[in-house]
Amino acid sequence: MSEWITVADENALADGENIIVDVDGTDVAVFKIDGGFYAIEDVCSHDGAEIASGELDGDEIICPRHGARFCIKTGAVKSPPAYENIACFPVRIEHGKVQVRDNRWD
Repeated sequence: MSEWITVADENALADGENIIVDVDGTDVAVFKIDGGFYAIEDVCSHDGAEIASGELDGDEIICPRHGARFCIKTGAVKSPPAYENIACFPVRIEHGKVQVRDNRWD
């Protein structure tokens, strides 16, 4: 089973902000939305470009290159030109620290 990795203090991000962290060799975008934390792989499934610098619209991120939309809470694709979901990672708060783990290989 993969290990939990501490990526930030619980109060380090304001709502609507994100950080990019390395989780077991994968770039992961950690977002704070409405007080909750969510983590998705920082890659658009349409063309492999980073996605975290895109515009937020509620709980969706809009790819800055071609406009594909993804749900930050689930990684689900919401509009073309992407047709495949992106990886979503479990997040927890432990002792005031935001932790993420890559559970894809568990």
